[in-house]
Amino acid sequence: MNLFENQYNQIKTLLDYENNSALVKQVIDWVLDTEDISFYREAVDLLDKMDEKRLAEDVLKEKINAFIEKLYKYLSKKEQKERTKLLDVTNLIKAYKSSHFALGPISFDISEGEIIGLVGENGNGKTTLLRSLCRELEPTNGDIQYLLGYDDDYDLRTKLIYIPQRTNDWHGSLLDNLQFTASSYGIRGEENELLVQLVIARMGLREYRALKWKELSSGYKMRFELARMLLRKPKLLLIDEPLANLDILAQQTVLDDFMNIAKSPFRPLGIVLSSQQLYEVEKTSDKVIFLKKGQPQDFNQTQGSASFKEVAKCIIEFESDRKPEELQKALSALKLEKLQLTGGTYIAVFADETTQKDFLQLIIDQDIPMNYFRNISNSTRRFFL
Repeated sequence: MNLFENQYNQIKTLLDYENNSALVKQVIDWVLDTEDISFYREAVDLLDKMDEKRLAEDVLKEKINAFIEKLYKYLSKKEQKERTKLLDVTNLIKAYKSSHFALGPISFDISEGEIIGLVGENGNGKTTLLRSLCRELEPTNGDIQYLLGYDDDYDLRTKLIYIPQRTNDWHGSLLDNLQFTASSYGIRGEENELLVQLVIARMGLREYRALKWKELSSGYKMRFELARMLLRKPKLLLIDEPLANLDILAQQTVLDDFMNIAKSPFRPLGIVLSSQQLYEVEKTSDKVIFLKKGQPQDFNQTQGSASFKEVAKCIIEFESDRKPEELQKALSALKLEKLQLTGGTYIAVFADETTQKDFLQLIIDQDIPMNYFRNISNSTRRFFL
């Protein structure tokens, strides 16, 4: 089953379970995939009907289903985009004369439909890397190949968008600003109005479109930036700490948006995002690069490479009300190599032959209370040990 067919099944499931929030997003993604103004009109009309509750729920559901089938029939005839490489970074180094810190050397590439997560503690080079990729900083050494098919630097900055952690204030309403953005990129008239309305709904901003900058929370300001990005139709998005200042639910919503937007069958784009939220980023990303003191440690690399920190195969992070000495004694039966306690959370490192199943069986057999548990053997979390 290809990606498009899989999306169709997901949309039908969302309709059956009446998950309207997620359904609207995925249907709008399909509408944008058509790049056809007649579908834009029909979608905005449906959104208005949903807002105004002019139709009975069963009638509205039937109309949405008919629209989905119409979109499916149209898009089935459209050629799906082959994934091409967007960026190729080779031995990139960025050093500063006034500082001992240096980023790199680092090498990686990214293709359409791919998400790369940059993780690491503050001050380890995540922002430096992003600013180097978007040409705000000139690399000291190494090579960055932009394979975006651009004409000049202005065209490159249209197709490669960098969103910093702190964005500039703007004046006027959210709606006015997005319409201005669209017009700046040649989208005018009815198409401007319809496209902006769709993107606003796609990012969950419909009820906030009349609000100004100071009236929006941090989470909605981030959604505004993503909406503005979608109107520019980029090929590569670089975004610094998009999860900062967001609650856990908002973090997951933003990451789901990244995944759905990046992996469009017809308009895929590459995303490089930085974050300190390890587990959330790992679930979303195709590749994760961990930076420590400017040096990359990609956990997808094989052992023995220069940047791979050798660790035991089984590392468990957990929380328990048992005393450390009691846990140490109990876990020693599993060839425990190290048990460390940080901020109320234990990290247990076991020898190679120990498995997650062995750990869980011991916890059950010895009736050890467990408030939280996670296997981090293949997580970048292990690089913090």
